[in-house]
Amino acid sequence: MLNKVYTTLIYCAIIFCPALSVAKEAIISNPKISLTLNYGGKASITSLIINGQKVISSADGIFTSVKIGSITYSSLHLLGIPVLVKAGNVIKLTGISYGDENLTIKENWIFTITGKSIKWTLERTCSKSVNVDEAALPVFNFDSINSWEGAYQGYGGLAWFYLFNEKLCTYGVHTSSSDFWNSKSGTGLNVTVTAPGKNVAMKYSRTNEDKLAYTVTVSDHEMIPKSDSGTNRRRFIRGRTDVWAPFTMAAGYSSQTITLSYFDFNEKYGRGKFKGIDGAKVGAVLNTIARIGVIDSLHFGGNSWHTPYGPICLHEQYIAQLGLAINDPAYLKGDESCLDYYRDHAINPDGRVYPRWAYTNEDAMPGKFNEYGFYEAQWGILMDSNPDLVTNIAELYDMTGNTTWVKSHQQSCEKVLDWILKRDGNNNGLVEMMNDNHSEKRSSDWIDIIWASYENAFVNAKLYHALVKWAIIERQLNNVVKANYYAAFAAKLKTSFNKPTTDGGFWDEEKGCYDYWRDKDQTMHGRNMVTPVNFMAIAYGICDNATRRKTILDNIETQMKKENLFFWPLCMSGYNPDEGLGYQFPFPHYENGDLFLSWGSVAVKAYAEYNPSIAVKYIKNVLDQYSKDGLAFQRYGRIKQDGLGDDILSGNSLSIVGLYQAIYGINPLYNRFYLDPHITPELVGTVLNYNFRNKKLSISLDTANYSVSDKKFKVTADKSFGFNTTKNQLSYFNGNSPDVSFTATSVQHLTVNIKSWDTNKAEWQQHTSGLVSYVLHQLKPNAIYRLTINGNTVKNISSNLKGELAINNLQASGAGLINVSSLK
Repeated sequence: MLNKVYTTLIYCAIIFCPALSVAKEAIISNPKISLTLNYGGKASITSLIINGQKVISSADGIFTSVKIGSITYSSLHLLGIPVLVKAGNVIKLTGISYGDENLTIKENWIFTITGKSIKWTLERTCSKSVNVDEAALPVFNFDSINSWEGAYQGYGGLAWFYLFNEKLCTYGVHTSSSDFWNSKSGTGLNVTVTAPGKNVAMKYSRTNEDKLAYTVTVSDHEMIPKSDSGTNRRRFIRGRTDVWAPFTMAAGYSSQTITLSYFDFNEKYGRGKFKGIDGAKVGAVLNTIARIGVIDSLHFGGNSWHTPYGPICLHEQYIAQLGLAINDPAYLKGDESCLDYYRDHAINPDGRVYPRWAYTNEDAMPGKFNEYGFYEAQWGILMDSNPDLVTNIAELYDMTGNTTWVKSHQQSCEKVLDWILKRDGNNNGLVEMMNDNHSEKRSSDWIDIIWASYENAFVNAKLYHALVKWAIIERQLNNVVKANYYAAFAAKLKTSFNKPTTDGGFWDEEKGCYDYWRDKDQTMHGRNMVTPVNFMAIAYGICDNATRRKTILDNIETQMKKENLFFWPLCMSGYNPDEGLGYQFPFPHYENGDLFLSWGSVAVKAYAEYNPSIAVKYIKNVLDQYSKDGLAFQRYGRIKQDGLGDDILSGNSLSIVGLYQAIYGINPLYNRFYLDPHITPELVGTVLNYNFRNKKLSISLDTANYSVSDKKFKVTADKSFGFNTTKNQLSYFNGNSPDVSFTATSVQHLTVNIKSWDTNKAEWQQHTSGLVSYVLHQLKPNAIYRLTINGNTVKNISSNLKGELAINNLQASGAGLINVSSLK
């Protein structure tokens, strides 16, 4: 019956227009997409309408072409008249031929219409092998650079047209899928290219007429960037459109299919109902600035593709963490491929991780780079790349739960960690940098023109975080020896880190903060409340002294109020003049006191448990700043609080990531979705949509009443808990325990409201219309428990040796209060 409806629809949608000349038209449409095919002396699509919004309306709207030298051959100038044939829901335009006596390209365009998409198959025959300078197979000329706000790439990156701020800006990537979107209209267009055995690349250009030219290229081998000579890694260029180097188009037949489909932007990317905070701005930040560090399908970082030399910092621990709030499965899958690439190409044989990659070698230490573009930075051996690679792998694994993938990184992560752990030459649990003293004027971490040396708290805090996370993974992968080794090293590091500076640690009693580093001569440096050091110490659990935490956070907030800063600076006061590169003095300038938003997630985490209202205040400030300038800067000046630097950082979104993770409490973990909110009263009533392992979850946050649900199961509790489901089974994890507390099996909808849970007593309210079977875990072994429903005793049940207790086919229709209590 459905097929008959579609046949009628398609028949009505194809309109043959009487020709005044050789030009003819055919309208091809489904309920959401309409395109006008012009054929005669040319073959092109002159109109494209998506959900009523016209995005293409020109004679050269969509067509194919190849450029060889100075000559362009295209379907706009044909050698003959093509023929249109319709059969059911298929429209075929044959006889498309262009070229000259030296080269002939013949194409057939086949359109297959369904209710959800229009599939356009291009069959192409090339008369001979030819070296092509540029190929549009095809090109879409959208009416305006503003037709779409951006295009999400198949690997989770973004072509953000806000950054195409002059004519002939061009960005090229390796992907076969693009989601064009406009948040104002809610209209979205997905373009997916299928070309078996071929490589697909795409590029986006702002034309001289301020249109958006979107070009698909299909080739036998991966397209190589044309610039720069000798490196060929530059994806973004200005003043021209030839982002790809020439390539060979083989003789003979090839085929590709382009699928056009509509999506509702709000339905696909909508984030839910926000209270007390501007949800539209939250979505905008995570939809744009958070993604721009993804330069291409195998190159994920924090610096944008728009940056002149296009760097990626592998010494940033938060690239995977960005995916937690971006919440796009494509980003997570893409980052897996990226980290595979880093494993294979960025790790030296001895385990040292190159800290950077760039379009060019201009930032590299002389001779310290490889053919893939990874290098040691000119400023020094930046040691944090080793722990940060491990942290990114561990945190991505938490989000995906992909054990096979993380196991493929086990050996390399061990090598990477072991390389840096060998740097603990004095066996105190703190690894040493390659530079011994600040007078060497070399750096050792992300703050790359401050001369941190020897025992560096910044690097050691990152290392602690990586060790804690990786020890857990080693245990899951059944390497108990390595798990214990890493956990023991982390514990020793933590102990030494927390010692007073007079006893070899970093705690500065006089300054009320953790100092940045100790030179080999035992002098302390960076005593100026370096905020990332202190925020990481708290957020990563190194500082678990409540008095110290209060001192640090209160002192920072006092200074923030005094200066009326909208965001936390890298340091609260200035370095000594000999502690950094000279042009940063006097204070405040650049790393000596400016505002770098990339440390927002650890700052929010540090304040979340202590005083979340402070964190929320600065989150709101960042959202307000986004509405003014898109956060499209490297940093903000301390004095004027104005955007500075053309090195645009995706890390500018990290306070919003902190909002998701530390305030809303969203923490996807390897075996569960863990909810641990720290909301303020103004956020009560927030309901979030969240993608978790191919499921749409709904997270509701009320005062001491938090819930997670999918389409079948729901759990509500007044404190943190873990949640996981399969087809007919719900797993509940009490608090932050990684071990399941109960599993419930039901074929009907089931809601569980947790009242209390420990080894002596478990009580919950059940809402369902059918039978439920429970298995309770982590109870006392070989103990007798009494089961009551709505206060009425049902029976006594014994737990087994593992502390498990089964309740089969429980009948408690409606709202049943179930209690399982120990009798001894």
